[in-house]
Amino acid sequence: MSRDPVLIAYGVKRRGASKRAHWTRIGEAYPHQSGAGLTVVLNVLRLDGRIILLELDAADDRRLTAEAARFAKRSKAPSRSSP
Repeated sequence: MSRDPVLIAYGVKRRGASKRAHWTRIGEAYPHQSGAGLTVVLNVLRLDGRIILLELDAADDRRLTAEAARFAKRSKAPSRSSP
C-alpha cells in the first residue's frame, strides 16, 4: 500500500437548527495493491450521515499541520491534578 493517500474520507452530518454540514476527517483511501481500485482505511465508522471522499489539497495540509501543532502544545502543558 502506498504511503500517500489519494483521497481523504470525511464524515458529514447536518447539525443544529441551521442544519449546517459538520465535516470530520475519518480516514483515507490508498491505491489497492493489485492496481485496480482503492483500499479505504477508516479511523471512525459513521453510523449516521454520509462519507465523502475528496482529493487531498494544500488546505488539508495546512489544517492538519495546525491541528498537530495544537495537539503538541496541549500535550506539553502541565497537567492539573487535584490535591
